[in-house]
Amino acid sequence: MLITMFKSKLHRVTVTDAQLYYEGSITIDEELLKIANILHHEKVQVVNVNNGSRLETYTIPGEWGSRVICLNGPAARMHSAGDEVIVIAYAQMSPEEALLHHPKVIKVDKNNNPLEEL
Repeated sequence: MLITMFKSKLHRVTVTDAQLYYEGSITIDEELLKIANILHHEKVQVVNVNNGSRLETYTIPGEWGSRVICLNGPAARMHSAGDEVIVIAYAQMSPEEALLHHPKVIKVDKNNNPLEEL
């Protein structure tokens, strides 16, 4: 049996842009993806701290160091520039693996610069 566990997250990043007429997904600075151990095209949940919305999408790498967090396609209707969101990645693992697992949490400042890892 496999269970779904919280793998990692970018905690309270600020949305920098929203592009309604794009195919869909969330564009995230490639450096932030690497720090948070989130892969290109990985499924993530995006939780909006400002309005309570939740959605599932996949990641697209943005320019390294740009600190971009851009909601694309229909998700752009749920998130506006300036909103704070939590980007959460999950992983399937056995109960034995889950007992040893420690999720990675990356906190950022108001400009999406990494502050600390928890």
